[in-house]
Amino acid sequence: MKIALGADHGGFELKSDINKFLIAEGYRTVDCGTHDAAPCDYPRFAYKVAKAVSDKKADLGILICKSGNGMAIVANKLPGVRAAICADKNIATLSRQHNDANILVLGSEHLFDEPELILRAWLGSAFEGGRHKRRVGQIQGIERKVVSSLCAPAKRSSGRKAVAKR
Repeated sequence: MKIALGADHGGFELKSDINKFLIAEGYRTVDCGTHDAAPCDYPRFAYKVAKAVSDKKADLGILICKSGNGMAIVANKLPGVRAAICADKNIATLSRQHNDANILVLGSEHLFDEPELILRAWLGSAFEGGRHKRRVGQIQGIERKVVSSLCAPAKRSSGRKAVAKR
């Protein structure tokens, strides 16, 4: 299994630790940056990881910043991505079982469990399907509507001006 990793300066150190942990557990990783602790902007790293998951170049993704919010917002813009902010192992488990989350988002300053426990819970959980499959299907339906509306050809104007009725 290949896991794409990304972080900004607020998650750089934790990303490095997570990368070592994943490799030791036998996972293949792709480090999408940042590669040092210098201040940087999170959107490009969130995009790189989410794009890898969306394009199926990575099976899963992990994003880390100080709160997790910005990373999740960016990641969830891409088709097929279900990024979930998880502060503890229980939320991590539920994000996989109920929401089929494919990107784990961690707020490095807001974790209630040790990162290793959260990772083990998230990676060790599987989508349950059942009633959750219907709900994830509804999310995918909304996503298809949004994507198709973005790809639809623009309506052409007739060139006539609208006349107000009196």
